[in-house]
Amino acid sequence: MKIPALKAKIGDWDHYVTTLTFEQVSKFVSKIDDQLHNSESLKDLIQRSITNNYISIKQYIINQPSVFFNSLVLAVYDDYPKWQEIEFQYDGGETYQMGLLDFPDNHKIFPVDGQHRVEGIKAALEENPELKNQQIAALFIGHKNDELGKQRTRRLFTTLNRYAKPVSLDDIIALDEDDSVAITTRYLLEEYDLFTGQRVIYAKQKAIPTNNKDALTSIITLYQANIEIFNVFFEKKFNKKPTKNRIAEYLKFRPSEEEIEELKTYCIQYWNAFKENLSFIDEYLKLNSNASAPFRNNENGGNLLFRPIGLLPFIKASLTIYKREEKTFAQIIEKFNNINFNIDSKPWYYVVWNPIEKKMLMNASSLTYLLLIYLYDNELLQANELQKLKEGYASKISYEQDLDNVLNEI
Repeated sequence: MKIPALKAKIGDWDHYVTTLTFEQVSKFVSKIDDQLHNSESLKDLIQRSITNNYISIKQYIINQPSVFFNSLVLAVYDDYPKWQEIEFQYDGGETYQMGLLDFPDNHKIFPVDGQHRVEGIKAALEENPELKNQQIAALFIGHKNDELGKQRTRRLFTTLNRYAKPVSLDDIIALDEDDSVAITTRYLLEEYDLFTGQRVIYAKQKAIPTNNKDALTSIITLYQANIEIFNVFFEKKFNKKPTKNRIAEYLKFRPSEEEIEELKTYCIQYWNAFKENLSFIDEYLKLNSNASAPFRNNENGGNLLFRPIGLLPFIKASLTIYKREEKTFAQIIEKFNNINFNIDSKPWYYVVWNPIEKKMLMNASSLTYLLLIYLYDNELLQANELQKLKEGYASKISYEQDLDNVLNEI
């Protein structure tokens, strides 16, 4: 095998930059065997690090016309390929960085970075041999199969994988063109009046900075709220339980434009009900400046739904009620006007708000969710949910009497 390449150097690594076809990857790149460890158990440990994620990569290759990957980092040992440089002249200068890598018949190649991509490519090629001429960038490094060589390559293996970061949620929301919830969230941020302008804030965390007097919520919370709405949409449309794996797999691939529009319409249907049937949201929208100041402050805490720790459980609770009652979003949300959302009062203080220190209390999302359903209709909770509510609420308010009577304190 002879392939054109560029020769380069970084640190103390000489390497070669080139491309391989999927067919070449499948034919010539092997799994890591004894190249990093002599111990059979350690070899097995490396092999088991290849998870079923390669199946997702296979599906991505087969189903995504705009498939693209980062470069593979491949180590070569036993008769390292010969470098045949070619003189290249340009603008009065010359370089010898361009040339051909000539691989002898008994060379061995294994992935230092990109094990899952290699296995995904092989699996995709088995299912669809017509993909054989697709190309992926590759970096070749040298590897000596002795103790020092193994140590050096192991260090590179861990360095590449330790510092490789998954795509952040921020980037998914801002840029992902396959995740239909991210697409819908961007649409709402740009076109839907409840979330335009300064009504949604970008923050590294879900929490809203104390000096912000305009935002209803944060971008991350809005995306997570739309995920909850999407789960109901998914179950209704496909008649399948929206498990974590199913949702994650669905959001990897861009659906049809028609399906994206269906999701947008469904989300807007929910947010219209939210906007038009909660009296304090109507008040919020009428204010031109410092709009959230009456609803979020450090004196009495303000309104539960103007805190991410309250808004997301509210979305979940209203959607659970929607699945358990034969009512519309609007009918359900309108009934919530009968509930007191002031977090400096029962049942919210000491659950989400400390009235003495005047600060938010964390780790109460599940309890808040159950309280909201109970306050809406105390007969809607299942037996195990009611028991969790009693135990959780008793713990928060330090209730030490008969647990069956704790909800009388609400």
